Amino acid sequence: MQDKEAHAKSIVEVAAGLKAHIELGLSQDEAQRRLQQFGPNELTERPRPGFLALLWDQFNNYLVIILIIAAVISLALGEWVDSIAIMCIVVLNAVVGVIQESKAEQALAALKKMAAPNAQVLRDGHQVTVPGRELVAGDIVVLEAGNYVPADMRLISSVNLKIEEASLTGESVPVEKNAAILLDKEIPLGDRRNSAFMSTMVTYGRGKGLVTGTGMHTQIGMIAEMIQSYEDEATPLQLKLQHLGKVLGSSVLAICAIVLVYGLFRDTHLTDVFQIGLLNYLEAEQKDIINLFMTAVSLAIAAVPEGLPAIVTICLALGMQQMIKRHALIRKLPAVETLGCATVICSDKTGTLTQNEMTVVQGWTAGKRFKVTGEGYNPSGQFLLDDQPFETRGDPDGTLLLQGALLCNDALVDRRSDEAGNHSWHIIGDPTEGAMTVVAMKAGFERAELEKSLPRVQEIPFDSERKRMTTIHRADGVAGYPPIFAFVKGAPDVVLDLCTHVRENGKAVPLSEQQRREVLDQNRDLASHALRVLGVAYRPLDAVPDHPVPETVEKELTFVGLLGMIDPARPEVTEAVKVASGAGLKTVMVTGDHKETAEAIAREIGILRPGGLVLTGPQIEKLSDAELAAKADNLQVCCRVSPQHKTRIVDAMKERGHVVAMTGDGVNDAPALKRANIGVAMGITGTDVSKQTADMVLTDDNFASIVAAIEQGRIIYSNIRKFVYFLLACNVGEILIIFGAMLVGMPIPLRPVHLLWLNLVSDGAPALALGMEKGDPDTMKHAPRPPKEPVINRDMAIGIGVVALVDAIAILFVFSLGLQRYPGHLEAAQTIAFVTLCISELVRAFTARSEYHSLFFIGVFSNRWMVWAVGASLLLVLMVVYVPFLQPFFDTVPLTLNDWLMMLPFFFASAIAMELLKVYFRRRSVKDLEARQAPAFSSLASTSASLEAAGGNMLKVLIPVDGSRNSEFAARRVVKEFMNNTAMELHLLNVQVPLSSYITRFVSRKNVMDYHRDEAEKALRPIRQLLDSFGIPYAVHIEVGERAESITATAHRLHCDHIVMSSARKNSLTRLVESSTTNRVLELTDVPVEVVAGDAVSRWERYGIPAGLGALLALLLAIVAD
Repeated sequence: MQDKEAHAKSIVEVAAGLKAHIELGLSQDEAQRRLQQFGPNELTERPRPGFLALLWDQFNNYLVIILIIAAVISLALGEWVDSIAIMCIVVLNAVVGVIQESKAEQALAALKKMAAPNAQVLRDGHQVTVPGRELVAGDIVVLEAGNYVPADMRLISSVNLKIEEASLTGESVPVEKNAAILLDKEIPLGDRRNSAFMSTMVTYGRGKGLVTGTGMHTQIGMIAEMIQSYEDEATPLQLKLQHLGKVLGSSVLAICAIVLVYGLFRDTHLTDVFQIGLLNYLEAEQKDIINLFMTAVSLAIAAVPEGLPAIVTICLALGMQQMIKRHALIRKLPAVETLGCATVICSDKTGTLTQNEMTVVQGWTAGKRFKVTGEGYNPSGQFLLDDQPFETRGDPDGTLLLQGALLCNDALVDRRSDEAGNHSWHIIGDPTEGAMTVVAMKAGFERAELEKSLPRVQEIPFDSERKRMTTIHRADGVAGYPPIFAFVKGAPDVVLDLCTHVRENGKAVPLSEQQRREVLDQNRDLASHALRVLGVAYRPLDAVPDHPVPETVEKELTFVGLLGMIDPARPEVTEAVKVASGAGLKTVMVTGDHKETAEAIAREIGILRPGGLVLTGPQIEKLSDAELAAKADNLQVCCRVSPQHKTRIVDAMKERGHVVAMTGDGVNDAPALKRANIGVAMGITGTDVSKQTADMVLTDDNFASIVAAIEQGRIIYSNIRKFVYFLLACNVGEILIIFGAMLVGMPIPLRPVHLLWLNLVSDGAPALALGMEKGDPDTMKHAPRPPKEPVINRDMAIGIGVVALVDAIAILFVFSLGLQRYPGHLEAAQTIAFVTLCISELVRAFTARSEYHSLFFIGVFSNRWMVWAVGASLLLVLMVVYVPFLQPFFDTVPLTLNDWLMMLPFFFASAIAMELLKVYFRRRSVKDLEARQAPAFSSLASTSASLEAAGGNMLKVLIPVDGSRNSEFAARRVVKEFMNNTAMELHLLNVQVPLSSYITRFVSRKNVMDYHRDEAEKALRPIRQLLDSFGIPYAVHIEVGERAESITATAHRLHCDHIVMSSARKNSLTRLVESSTTNRVLELTDVPVEVVAGDAVSRWERYGIPAGLGALLALLLAIVAD
């Protein structure tokens, strides 16, 4: 029994439909009958997977199944060491997986907590307290301030009733309720002012409601059902590793079959099958067939990276620890990597992008428009008038405005301390009134002191029809106040209509029509900035009325001023949004708040840009899924949306191929958090529901932490690629070694136990160390990788092939030398091959730390985990060779010093091959970058035109100055454009390469900073003179550091719209040896860059190359002379 359209019906209709009695409520017997028929008022959940189901999921993996089969076959053939080692890996991986996934979701349990434990209801005409779970449709519930709403209900009476619905709708302020109104059937959830919803809280007033829905039939129940209806999707990493496993597994089976058939043809008389029969053939060739079968098993072991599943799991777990240091708590392991490939962040506004704390930011009184600084409910801030400090306590009009805001107010500000001794400020009461209390406290006014001197003696409470509140005070001898007076606060237009006077220069003067228009203009202007505006007025009274009524008190008022408030953006969000944009991430605001407020906040923090699309909930409702997906790429703000709309928005983004990260903190965010590729909840302000549903929880509620988490996610995925690259290159090399030995008729160089040792021990520890890499320095300078890009891309496939081939050639060659050195002693030659391959892989592990950067660029010993891992693995290899009781297990023999000298050159073969391959990749990327530079260099004119079209904003241009005459070409280019568009803000930047104090003392007597400053002034002088000659204003900045990084950092710090750089003339030899500053800037920033060609040559071309060629010529002459 429920009524989903109660908001569109009269109270009488709803009561008749539910067979309820408004005055008496339900009878106890009828309530019990309905409870048994329709069930309790609580949320239900579907059963969770048991332990055995979780365990089966761990073994239901293509690679794992192949490993189990290989272990069984090895055991059947007597190779018990190999079998036990393989099964240990399988079991370890399963245990780790089950532990991680057995943390059951607690979203429904958290939702249950939010339901009110008790409720005040009418039963048989009496008000009684019953457990919330025993409410039924048709009950009459009494609501008071501080109560949780225990079920969905149609209000039947409301007296100044306000309900906090932020957790359900995203509305940042409590909603004023009115039981008497009728609403349209299709009106959004946030606008249903005649209804109350389960789990929301009454903040003000009182009322009664008729229960229309309980349990899973409430709005929060619909959310719970949506959460349960979404199946967990495989993450991009899981899909890629599954695909990789299938490819590897299929390849393993194919290779094993080929090798087995080839071996049967080569080593046995296969044609005898047709003459003597299959059984006789198997008996005659039993020994050779078993050896070939073991060779095939060896290849299977070589091809399958046994440690890969466990290493991936451990790497993700280690990534979780790194995330915690960056204020991100990961609840689900694969989410660590998924965040790294996110392309869209769908962010809730209230509490995520904003502080969820209403704050007065502007005010007006007696012709003075002032600003107020500060954050949230912290009563510290500054008043500014024309950007200069404004002492409100010294201004009689400002004092009256703030004292009126504080006294005509019921909210309290409470300072709390946690266990760690950290202090925070909280509001008790209505957030709007709380904001007015805080702004008065910023001016130094305290409620307790004011109420002692100006005590409240009567009041007329706030009424949603009157839209105002009045308090009456007695002022016994307080200067500036009449003996008895009233303060009135409310909607500015309503309060102004009741005024006959206005404050001006500390006095009340008659309100002229011009002054009335000025107040209304100020109100409109404040409201246009998405501020919630309240007006304050006062009136002297002759006596304290016994029963004050609006008609006698609220008239002939004197208007004092206006206060504008907003739920402000978090101060760090603007930069976080810009950094996210630079990393190729699209940010979309998705909120239940009003359009004007959402647009203002989105525009302020940089989410809403010129040409961006804004959609409201009703507009989304009218769009089909296909139409919404078509608009997704241009969508930047969604407002007045319901939980269903949020999930549709996420689905639309995913339909366009995006990997979606959804952030939020309320109950209303839970379905979208569940539906997104990765849900991100707020740890401090977030509800339990959002935290338990999300994949990741931000422990500091900082939007900027999302960007840090994305960077860490990219690093983790990059590290996974590195050890996949490392492991597969080794595995493919092992296959080529065994297959190559068979092709040339050599004995098998490596035994199965050798391959297992290589894959699990020698390669396992360095692979784990690769998972601890800190990441390449340009991690956040690239666009997100395509979600469908395979783990093994083209470059990795080339690298695996080249390294594996070099490994195979080197090992087969050293194995042949071992056979010649120890004729008839196969174990010795196999030991040489085994040790050479082990140490070769350990050396290559250092070069595997970056796919493109040189080992010397990232630092040989910068990863201490790698040093320890290689050292430990090397020690274990030596133990296998030299510890007597281990030699029989591994079929090894001790090696001599001469053996080690013979093997030494082969240790570095694959590492050198990989470094040379990196050189090739880097040169190719430089060529690709140069090919893209022409379209990448944005025109200053086009940037200026686009900004002008967007509203004529000031264009900020940065001109790096390097001291060469090429900089003048860039400056002249900007001057030319300035003549066409003077709406430019020019910034000159001189970057000085840092010199040590020793060099500075040698060339000058000045200290380092003075020396750099003087050099900068010399470099800037001709550009200054050029701009001064045209009368163009500019700002100067001097930085010391690496040029490209300083340019990009300054551009971001100043929020520049364009960079104009000069470029030296270069020949092809210069391009080969010089790392261009221009190229680096293009790599590091998303700010449009225009490059102006100069006529001066590069310093490399002027000094470096001639010096190098001269030195080479002198060397040749010296050799000839000898």
